[in-house]
Parts: sequence; C-alpha cells; structure tokens
Amino acid sequence: MKNAGGKPVLLKIVAAIQQNKDYLSEIDGLIGDGDHGMNMNKGFTMFGERIAGDELSFTEGLEQLGNLLFSEIGGSMGPIYGTVLMDMAEAGEKHEVIDLAVFAEMVDAGLAGLCGIVDAKPGDKTLVDALSPARDALKTAAASGKDFSAALEDMKEAAAKGRDATRDMVAKFGRSSRLGERSRGVLDAGAASCCIILTAMADGIQEQLS
Repeated sequence: MKNAGGKPVLLKIVAAIQQNKDYLSEIDGLIGDGDHGMNMNKGFTMFGERIAGDELSFTEGLEQLGNLLFSEIGGSMGPIYGTVLMDMAEAGEKHEVIDLAVFAEMVDAGLAGLCGIVDAKPGDKTLVDALSPARDALKTAAASGKDFSAALEDMKEAAAKGRDATRDMVAKFGRSSRLGERSRGVLDAGAASCCIILTAMADGIQEQLS
C-alpha cells in the first residue's frame, strides 16, 4: 500500500469506532467506568472531522490521531492509544510503501511504546492481550513468506482470539482491578477497542491492495 494513499484506511478506523461506541461503553460499564466508547468516539470523530478536507499519508494520519488522543482525550486510553499510534507512525513515516515488513515493524513499535509506559503484559486483561498476539502473527507471517493480505487475516484472527481470551482473565490494571475475581467473565474494553482498530486497519489496507 502506498503510504500517501492511506487516508481511506484512517477513515475506515474512524467509522469502526463510531459504529461500536455503544458496544465498547457497554463492555466497559460491566467492570469499569463505562465511558470507554464515549471517549474513543469523541477522539476518533474529532480526528475524522479535522482531516476531512486534508490530503495526508497513512503515517501522517496516525501521528495526528495519536497526538490528538494523547493531548485532548481524558482517561487512561487517550495517552495509551496516543502512544501506540504515534510510535507506529514514527516507525513507518520514512517509507513510501507500507508492505508486510514495514507494517509488522510499525505494530511492533506501537506495542513497544505501550510497554514503555505501562507494565501490562499478556494475561493482565488489557489491550496488550490483543495487540501482542497481533504483532506476533504479523512477524510469523512475514517469516513464513505469506503475502500481505494473508498476513493481515492472521493478524485479525490473532487479535480477536486475544480479545476473547480476556474474558477469563482477572484484571490487573485500572478500575476493574479492584474487583479481583469479580472481573472475570467480562471482556476487557481496551482489548475490544484494539481489536476493532486493528481489524478496520487491516480491512482498509486490504482494500488498497486489491
């Protein structure tokens, strides 16, 4: 995918969050503050409105979105997603073409950035449980010689499995961590939104590849 032609991918991510805002708040409301969908929708909608008339690349958009979330959206998810997206953008900004190797590097950088500001690891019932297996799937696909589209399918599947696995986990971070065992049995809202973002991103890239 040409980096310069990545705006449709960004808009697809915005639409996916908008379409799932109630779902995300419903999940979050079971063991958290219940505002995850609202906050995510606010940030992504603001971004969509700001870039509506702009020509910008995929990585430029990720940088702008990340900066907006980091600086203007409250709660813990603004800085968390801001960091992930800005680090993804930085890893890919010098590339004119986003191929499997570059995209895997970008997702890896996003995960590394996240782990630099939070101590969460797989199994702690956070978005790491979706992002980490997604990164692993991309690296495995690249190493095995799969094409970009097939690798994106693997990433989507891995992210969904990671999200679903949080249902049986006990929360270690955030408000839900106070519930201990009572947090088990519910999906993590961060893992759910991460899966939505990665899936929309993959779908958008695949459309640009066809």
